[in-house]
Amino acid sequence: MGNSRSAVKVCTDHQGGINWLSLSPDGQRLLTGSEDGTARLWSTADSQCHGHFQGHESYITFCHLENEAAFTCSADHTIRKWDVVTGQCLAIYRGHTSIVNRILVAKDYLFSGSYDRTARCWSVDKEKQIQEFRGHRNCVLTLAHYSSRDVLEEEEEEEEEEEKVSRDLLVTGSTDCTVKVWWVSSGRCYQTLLGHTGAVLCLILDAPNRELFSGSTDYTIRTWNIVTGEQLKVFKEHQGSVICLELVNRHLYSGSADRTVKCWFVDTGERIQTYKAHKHSVSTLKYHAGILFTGSGDACARAFNSRSGVLQKIFRGHKFIINCIQIHNELLYTASHDGTLRIWDIRGICKRNKRRLKKERSVQGRSSQKGSLSRLFNNKVGCMVQQDNGE
Repeated sequence: MGNSRSAVKVCTDHQGGINWLSLSPDGQRLLTGSEDGTARLWSTADSQCHGHFQGHESYITFCHLENEAAFTCSADHTIRKWDVVTGQCLAIYRGHTSIVNRILVAKDYLFSGSYDRTARCWSVDKEKQIQEFRGHRNCVLTLAHYSSRDVLEEEEEEEEEEEKVSRDLLVTGSTDCTVKVWWVSSGRCYQTLLGHTGAVLCLILDAPNRELFSGSTDYTIRTWNIVTGEQLKVFKEHQGSVICLELVNRHLYSGSADRTVKCWFVDTGERIQTYKAHKHSVSTLKYHAGILFTGSGDACARAFNSRSGVLQKIFRGHKFIINCIQIHNELLYTASHDGTLRIWDIRGICKRNKRRLKKERSVQGRSSQKGSLSRLFNNKVGCMVQQDNGE
């Protein structure tokens, strides 16, 4: 296991903690949103700051980056849209009456969740509120979006005649312990998912499999059928709040305040791995090429072999909690409440992991081949025994 105290680069331009880090779809830029009320745009090619977005009157809670536009939300109750080339503020979305803590961009929609107990839908281009989703009894912390086309069969869609004009649905998780699913076109609540006994902190949607995963301060992760609202499974082994989730190849990774990450096989609900070594809550995680990267309240990032659970590297240097991580071109980006963005070279562990995976596949291939030959031999022996017995 290696320890790393030397980042490729340490970016110290922000004057306050970094609350979120977003990577553009084309991988060319990163966006950081900070406690200093500004957002900064970074090039992944040279790691330089190429944009400084100023205008919010309070700290930025969350940010989202598209290829041509950036979005930020703030404790000043507003959301802003920015031009990534000029740095100009293109739109200000006003309407929330408290801190806006999460945004989501999907198609031409901008969704937001707030401490004012509402979620809202905005037209990205027209700077106009389209819909308000009111029904939660406490603040909306997390969002997800899907289309009924992704999950409903044709006959099921016929039953939703009222909503046929727009098939978009918004999912909201709240500190009132519920998850709600809303029709975007009407603002009507389609489902209220009941079962959690603590605040819902994170959501992961698997629309093709009609599944939604929610993590909570009640120490559990719950799986729901997003068509029927039925609770499918409850994952109960964590001993602290479930803070973050990642879904990869039917494997669910959950980071918790109990200082561990756990890996679950979704189809059976079996817990197949626990990743230990953190000295504080696991605040963020990201899977990449067979490696699980985590960020923690102990100010360290870590890399684990996702299959074996073996800790491969610790990235030291931050002074406070790591709030967000991103990976691009075998570089690890970590954003912290200490106000710095640190960039780490992960080519070495990626290369070692690729060699290990190749070796494992080779061994499995030989084992499979031996198994096939053994079965062939046994089949032949079986046939011979049957012939000798006159069958």
